[in-house]
Amino acid sequence: MIPILLAAATAPVAVASPDKSIVISVAPDGKSYSVTRKGEIIIRNAPLGLEMANEPQFSNLKFVDASKQAVNRTIPLTATKASEAKDHYNGAVIRFREKGGSGRTMSIEARAYNEGVAFRYVVPGGKPVAIAGEKTGFRLTGDTRCEVTEFASSHELPWSSMTIAALDRAKLYDLPMVCASSTGRTHFAFAQSGIAGYASSALQPVEGGLDVHLFSPKDRPNVAVRSADGLHSAWRVIMAGDRAGDLIASPIIGNLSRQATGDFSWVKPGKAAWDWWSGPSTSEKPSMDRYRRFIDFAAQSGFQYFMVDAGWAYNSGECCGVEPNPDTDITRAEPGIDIPALVQYARSKGVDLLLWVHWAHLNSRMDQALDLYQRWGVKGVKVDFMERDDQEMVAFYVRAAEATAKRHLLLNMHGAFPPSGLQRTYPNYITQEGVMGAEWNKFGWGRITPTHNVKLAYTRMLLGPMDYTPGGFRNGAKAAGPGDGSMPTTLHTRGQALAQYVVYDSPLQMVSDKPEAYANASGFDFIEQVPTAWDETRFIDGAPESHIVLARRKGKDWYIGAMTNETARRIEIPLSLLGAGRFEATLWQDGASANDVARTTRQVTSGDTLSVQMSAGGGAAIHIRPIR
Repeated sequence: MIPILLAAATAPVAVASPDKSIVISVAPDGKSYSVTRKGEIIIRNAPLGLEMANEPQFSNLKFVDASKQAVNRTIPLTATKASEAKDHYNGAVIRFREKGGSGRTMSIEARAYNEGVAFRYVVPGGKPVAIAGEKTGFRLTGDTRCEVTEFASSHELPWSSMTIAALDRAKLYDLPMVCASSTGRTHFAFAQSGIAGYASSALQPVEGGLDVHLFSPKDRPNVAVRSADGLHSAWRVIMAGDRAGDLIASPIIGNLSRQATGDFSWVKPGKAAWDWWSGPSTSEKPSMDRYRRFIDFAAQSGFQYFMVDAGWAYNSGECCGVEPNPDTDITRAEPGIDIPALVQYARSKGVDLLLWVHWAHLNSRMDQALDLYQRWGVKGVKVDFMERDDQEMVAFYVRAAEATAKRHLLLNMHGAFPPSGLQRTYPNYITQEGVMGAEWNKFGWGRITPTHNVKLAYTRMLLGPMDYTPGGFRNGAKAAGPGDGSMPTTLHTRGQALAQYVVYDSPLQMVSDKPEAYANASGFDFIEQVPTAWDETRFIDGAPESHIVLARRKGKDWYIGAMTNETARRIEIPLSLLGAGRFEATLWQDGASANDVARTTRQVTSGDTLSVQMSAGGGAAIHIRPIR
């Protein structure tokens, strides 16, 4: 029997998770909801509702009925953090009708998973709907402490630990926001999913909690979302677990999205050589010789791709800016650059090419440009500088994902809002930015600290693939290189540089430094062999304020990544996940200097524990394979 209360119109409609640990309750007038987990109140009497734009607001709603749902299925996945997702929930579509007036109806669809809850609004079809925003809020009990990042259009700001009461009510805060209950027994994150056809959102601090803020296009500031026929809002999601790290493996964001249809077996994850991070920002011009050097490096290293970044297209000018260069033509290359010839050269060495484009240039001639790239033999595009969250920009993401999927092209979005499940619908949408990543080391501001790196695993990464662009192999006290932006350094050790390839979820993973940085370099053999897509992900140990230990499985092999903040620490890693048999474990851990790792190999069983010492800002990478 599905645990859901439907009997009385005067009582809340409650939906419990399959294991009965989490309950979401919707008030009989549709104005508020509450969430409990293991008997602890997480959300209390938080507001619900839509703000209509061109018609009277919904008022005096009365409960009509609720249709029960129970789903328990397994969804096969393509190129992500697991080979399949368990989609197991109880739910209800709760219908309300206005008492008197026009008698309009609106439904709230609620779902309770063992890993959290979600809800959305449904306005029936038959006529257009326009909303100015939502009344949705999150009202918390006690002075909850959260990991937060302020909203910015680039979604590239650092994370801070703050109480809800201390948040600045004049500012917006980005999703996700990751919190702990006052008892510490529940860790939870506010997120969104299924925003196709809708607008993205941020969180606005208010008395007692947070409200959802929808973004509107500049040309219609009072209408955030328009729909030609009825409305399905985005899902409002509260992920939950015993530990902050338990949220990392959760499939809930993808499960709430429309699932992929058709054949995506052509989507090939992998690593990519990349010429931008380690090259001068403006002084070095693109050339065939330069590109061939990176292709040769990719081939020698066994990488699947080379990313041709900004500067290749005709009249690119100096790179780069949010505003597009009106003189650029993305259907032609700069003089001396021959993309089809470069594709053939790369293919002769087992490497495929990816091309960078500005979103505005692609938006104005999408079919023409993508058809051309397909004829050239290019395997994907990196689209940059969207830096908007309104409905029109969400529609561009969907259009780009559909258009690239149709042509069997990979899609990587930069200058992007964080994931909201669209990768599940279009597996070729393989990764995206929406993170303050390693590119900031290039600018020498010292913002990409080991503390920041650890927190990313518990925050931004919960939502989906994260193109942090790891691989910096030169540790430096100030994380800066020459003034022209070339040869940037990092604030983390070589051990942490390796661990990022396990900890950070990105099926298309950059290897960001220049080929010379990896020549005979300690630890590069791990980068050459580590996969980028996985069959299973497991959190082992850590906390946002200290460290992370994460295990991922590919086939019968396990990979473990460990990272610490500015505090050196020794960790003990139990190997009970291995199962029966004997295994060989190879460890790469912090060595005698920040730019060195110590590589050791030993035989282990599931009863063993690995002891790993991490330096300040350090880490370790481990590969465990069965002994055959």
